[in-house]
Amino acid sequence: MGENLVIVESPAKARTIGNFLGKDYLIKSSYGHIRDLSKENLGINIQKNFTPEYVIPEDKKQVVRELKKASSDARIIWLASDEDREGEAIAWHLSEVLDLDPEKTRRIVFHEITKDAIDYAIKNPRSINNNLVNAQQARRVLDRLVGFELSPVLWKKVRPALSAGRVQSVAVKLIVDRERAINAFQPESSYRIIGIFIHTDPDGQQSAFRAELSVRPEKKEEARKILEYCSDAIFTVTDVISKPARKSPAPPFTTSTLQQEASRRLGFSVAQTMSIAQKLYENGRITYMRTDSVNLSKTALAAAKQVISEEWGEYYSKTRNFKTKTKGAQEAHEAIRPTYIENRSITATRNEQRLYDLIWKRMISSQMSEALFEKTTVKIDISGRNEQFLASGEVLKFDGFLKVYSETVDSETDENGKGLLPPLKTGDKVIPENIDAIQKFTNPSPRYTEASLVKKLEELGIGRPSTYAPIISTIQKREYIVKQDRPGKKYTYIILSLTGGEISEESKTETYGAEKNKLFPTDIGMLVNDFLVEHFTEILEYNFTADVEKEFDKIAAGNIEWTQMIEKFYKPFHERVQRTTKVSKKPTGERILGNDPQSGKTVSVKIGKFGPMVQIGNAGDTDKPRFASLLKGQSIETISLEEALALFKLPRKVGEFEGSEIIVGVGKFGPYIRHKSVFYSLRRNQDDPLTIENQAAIEIIKAKRDQIQNKTIRKYTEDPDLQILKGRWGPYIRYNKQNYKIPKGIDPDSIDYEACMRIISKKK
Repeated sequence: MGENLVIVESPAKARTIGNFLGKDYLIKSSYGHIRDLSKENLGINIQKNFTPEYVIPEDKKQVVRELKKASSDARIIWLASDEDREGEAIAWHLSEVLDLDPEKTRRIVFHEITKDAIDYAIKNPRSINNNLVNAQQARRVLDRLVGFELSPVLWKKVRPALSAGRVQSVAVKLIVDRERAINAFQPESSYRIIGIFIHTDPDGQQSAFRAELSVRPEKKEEARKILEYCSDAIFTVTDVISKPARKSPAPPFTTSTLQQEASRRLGFSVAQTMSIAQKLYENGRITYMRTDSVNLSKTALAAAKQVISEEWGEYYSKTRNFKTKTKGAQEAHEAIRPTYIENRSITATRNEQRLYDLIWKRMISSQMSEALFEKTTVKIDISGRNEQFLASGEVLKFDGFLKVYSETVDSETDENGKGLLPPLKTGDKVIPENIDAIQKFTNPSPRYTEASLVKKLEELGIGRPSTYAPIISTIQKREYIVKQDRPGKKYTYIILSLTGGEISEESKTETYGAEKNKLFPTDIGMLVNDFLVEHFTEILEYNFTADVEKEFDKIAAGNIEWTQMIEKFYKPFHERVQRTTKVSKKPTGERILGNDPQSGKTVSVKIGKFGPMVQIGNAGDTDKPRFASLLKGQSIETISLEEALALFKLPRKVGEFEGSEIIVGVGKFGPYIRHKSVFYSLRRNQDDPLTIENQAAIEIIKAKRDQIQNKTIRKYTEDPDLQILKGRWGPYIRYNKQNYKIPKGIDPDSIDYEACMRIISKKK
């Protein structure tokens, strides 16, 4: 055994570090935290100044035994967990649990896993930073206190198995507030007047270009009057302004901007981005992926300059070092960048390659020259009127950083675009080929995506780089929020067209508002949010949550004592919990929709024992009330009386197939088709159980049968329950409702009955 023991958090990181250290170093992994707050009772001794009660989980006891043995044999122990607060806490827990001698213990950190970084860290060790540890402990203790005390209130007042959290509940509130704003939004219309004009140059060459009127009339009559006037008007170019413009590149990635851009460009979820980035970091491909810094090291700047100069020439290079502007930034790392900037690509999985390519391009482009444009704005007078038509265009003179990368944005692009304009000059006459007045409707703020929610949390100073992904994962696991695609709605708009002196009018129908991978609050999420807002207003205030993060920062800087911060929060919070438990009423979110036309009974919608439901009648009526579950995409806040009554038509017969009825209904797992006692799920975002017809139902049945038939590779006469099937990750054995993996190198077509049973026996 070597004289040196290096302990890191993950096996992948251990393997990479092992490539750079010699035989005198033994590298071991702690597999993350080796202990956590006890799950018995609270796990915090409030009477003893909020002392945490830590325990070693059962699945970590063997790891601890191995690390104790290795540390007792080593001359020096190097604690090499990550350099953020969580990593510092892991190092502290290791030193406590392993009872490490401070004289033989070294704390080392590096933001990239390269030989130079590791060598530098070993030459410059430090002791454990107790301020960072205390900041992590404060966050963990505060979140446990909030969750442990709030969740039982929800169990009693709303329904069992719910939970609340200091940050997760604020994230839910953001989504609920946005949803209600969208539901309450009343669109307003105006008319966008756009003309296609013809310009004739001195040589007789004609060019068409597009221009828009400087005002947007609200009424159709106003728009028509403008078009009528334009039919006889003279259009004169009165101003042509051309000026140079430049665009600078975006800074290299932070955790937040990486999550946002990977979502927009690659379609990755926040959790997926962090998982892939973790692998890239641990394999030595990129620098540490949890950071809110946009700073770059001198080494990185020099390497980028060399790559850019060699690839595209020195005029494409412009060295920049960006400054972090994020509210509450505290993670003292570099921005996320490749560890070896000269490596344009890597050998890895497809998704790792895609994310690495994004990181490489973003970092390289940040060190490149600005893109240079010539922007031209043209004003066109209408004879006798004050309004003007405006046209704009731009010409790219030098691509600069755009040769490599251009940042995407969430907002929609300008419908006009920025095309080329003909060589117009003041005094030129232009002739309208046609002018359209197109009715446009205002839109509400868009629903959040995972990426835009991260951006909002960062803007508000809520959470930190290490917390964004867990926050979003938690609120989806709790089923307070769902990530869904939803079809758009159709709307009709009017177009008035002036062509050849004549005005025509037509109506067109378009679909708008289609949602893809957007975050929607569930009914239970909205109910829990309303309950918490009513009784725990302060905790759900955005400023309060951001201020708590600032308190953690002060603890990390050693400016305040962490237990004092907890004590200041806990006493009033605990009193509020006790008062709410006594006096608050059980919320149901109930809405009265109207009366059933057939029975005259009240129709209401509320959260029931098994989720959102419609009820006809009341508990005190002679006849028992009737119930129906809401469909996916329906909400107790927006469902109409007609939509609610339609749910009582289910289950319904839609037709017959092979001499048996086809029944459509809604069950525990969603909408279904039942045929010959076999159930088939309806196609997501395609079939409506209230409107699906017989032929579509038959297609679903046939498709499912074909899928099952094609899935079967082999059956056995010795035992009908034994099969070899095609699965998502390759062929496998299915027996007695259990799945068994086929060992590598074995052809599934060649496995006889006895061989199958041997594989099953070994796996058992």
